[in-house]
Amino acid sequence: MLNARHLATLKQLLSLPTAPFAERHVIAAILRYCRSRTAVKASRDTAGNILVHYRSGKRDVSRPFCLTAHMDHPGFIVEERLDKHTIRTTWRGGVKPEYFVGARVRFYDETARNGRLRGAGLSGQWVRGKIESIATATLSGIDRVQTADVALKPDLRSGTIGMWDFPDPVVRGQRIYARGCDDIAGCAALLCCLDELVRRKIETEAYCLFTRAEEVGFVGAIAACREMTIPDHCLVVSMETSAQLPHAPMGAGPILRVGDKATTFTPAATAHVRRVADKLAAADKSFKYQRRLMDGGTCESSVFCEFGYTATGTCVALGNYHNMDTQRGRVGAEFIDLSDFELMIRWFVELCRASDPFDGTDPVLRANFERLEESHADLLARSRHGDVTGARPIRSNLL
Repeated sequence: MLNARHLATLKQLLSLPTAPFAERHVIAAILRYCRSRTAVKASRDTAGNILVHYRSGKRDVSRPFCLTAHMDHPGFIVEERLDKHTIRTTWRGGVKPEYFVGARVRFYDETARNGRLRGAGLSGQWVRGKIESIATATLSGIDRVQTADVALKPDLRSGTIGMWDFPDPVVRGQRIYARGCDDIAGCAALLCCLDELVRRKIETEAYCLFTRAEEVGFVGAIAACREMTIPDHCLVVSMETSAQLPHAPMGAGPILRVGDKATTFTPAATAHVRRVADKLAAADKSFKYQRRLMDGGTCESSVFCEFGYTATGTCVALGNYHNMDTQRGRVGAEFIDLSDFELMIRWFVELCRASDPFDGTDPVLRANFERLEESHADLLARSRHGDVTGARPIRSNLL
C-alpha cells in the first residue's frame, strides 16, 4: 500500500506543468520541499540542475549514492500568435508526428489570477486548444515535429508551457494516470526517499541530482558532467520511468537496468545495487524487483558512464510512453503502478543506508570465481600440457 505522504508528493509533482528548458514549476517545488527539511541542503549548478545533499550523523560513507531523475516531460512552448484564432508553438520531445493533428492540448496561463492549479500551490489556470497543423524536420533519418499550430483564442504570452490535455493525476486501482509520469514520478521518488531519510533520522550521506532538458538530448545531465556537479566519488543511480516491455511487466516490481539502447552500465555498480535489493527481499518477503535490459531507449545512466562516473540505472515500467497510446493510435495519459513506485522508494532508502562498502568490484562474483578456481586447481596443475594423464576419470552427466 502506498504511503499517504508519498502519494501526496507524487500527485503534487504530477500536477505541475513542465517541458524541456521550462521546468521552473518543478524546480520551485523541489526547492520548497528541501528547504522544509533538516539535514538537506540544495544548490544549483550553472545549468540550473539541482543537487541535494543529505548528511546526518558522523558515519563515514566512502562511496555515497547519488540518485538522479530529470524534471522535464515532452511539451509545447508558445512562440507567437498567428491570428485571432491560432497560436504557434515549439514542440520539444520525442513523439511521432501522427499523434499531433487533431489532438487536444492545454497551456498553463501563469498570468491568470482567477484560477488555481489544484494541489500544486499555483494560482494560474489551464486553457485548452486543438492542434490544427504541424511542421516537421528529418533528423538522423527520423521525422520529428518542430512546431505545432494550435486553435486557441485566449492570449498567452511567449514562453507559456503546454502539455497534452489530460486531467490532474488520478488513481485507478493500483495505477496512477497523469499528463506526464516520465520522469516527474522519478523526481517524486527521490523526494520521498529524502523525506524518509530525514523523518527516520538515518545516519548516512547521500545525494540527489535533478536534471533539466533530458527529453531533447540529456542536456542537463551532460552539463552536470562537464561541471562535475556530482562529486566524483559518488555511485550514481539514474531513476527513469521506462516504456514497459514484454519481459519487464508493470506491477512486478521496480527494475534494475543493466543497460539501455545505447550502452550497458558499470557492472560492479549494477551488482552492488542488486545485492542491496536481494538483502531487502530476504528480510521482507513483500519486496520484489526485476533485473532487465531496458533497451527501448537511452537514459541518463549512459551519459554518466560515458563521462567517467560509476553508474547504473533503475526504473519503473511506464504505460503510454511519451503519451503515445499505441493500441488506440492517439495520445493518452501516462501511467505507472503504485506498488512499483513505493517499492522503488524503499529500495532507494536501503541503498542510501546500506552498510556494505562499495570499492568498485563485485565481491560476490569474485568469490564465486575464486571458488571455481580452487575446486579445479589440482586438475588444472596435472593437466597443464593439455591432457589429463594420471587424473581420476570423471563421468560427465552430459554423456
